[in-house]
Amino acid sequence: MRVPPLASSMLVAPALIASAPPQALSPDLMAVQAHLRGVQTMTADFTQTDRNGRTLTGTLQLKKPGKVRFQYQQGVPLLVVGDGKALTMIDYSVKQVSRWPIGNTPLALLLDPNKDIGRVARTIPSGSPGLILVAGQDPKHREYGSITVAFRRQAGAPGALMLDGWTVLDAQNNRTTVRLSNQRFNGPIDDSAFRWVDPRQQGPRH
Repeated sequence: MRVPPLASSMLVAPALIASAPPQALSPDLMAVQAHLRGVQTMTADFTQTDRNGRTLTGTLQLKKPGKVRFQYQQGVPLLVVGDGKALTMIDYSVKQVSRWPIGNTPLALLLDPNKDIGRVARTIPSGSPGLILVAGQDPKHREYGSITVAFRRQAGAPGALMLDGWTVLDAQNNRTTVRLSNQRFNGPIDDSAFRWVDPRQQGPRH
């Protein structure tokens, strides 16, 4: 299957974060954990850029536990949906579907409210007091690549932090960056947002 670009940025390393060594909670990690536990729902716009500078845009809807939807811009026949158990990648142009357990993807850090962040991530220097970078890489399997999630300090946001996006570097040093904007937290999102049309049974629409 041709993996959607955003899908590859999220699934470059199954269990990548989950295999990170445990770390005592630093003040920054405590702030990140407070943010993650304070977010029950989120909506945002996203911009995805690959290593060649190609950019796609779309909208994000997130609802804990385990639900997420990445809706690409009009004309891009790709969809990424988490239904609480699995993350599904749908390519409507070729009517193909792939599914992964959400717990085996880096997105588990953002979607599991009970995740022990001290065991799944570590902070790295950001060069800015207003920015916290949280990194994950399996030291036993560096060929899986790495992910870095960016949080910006912002008063009034959950945990006084704003999720800005993430960057994935795969084993071939291909970098994919997802940036968020217009983030809104803890508003109502109906569960119907996390349903999708199976292209193997119906026409190419989503």
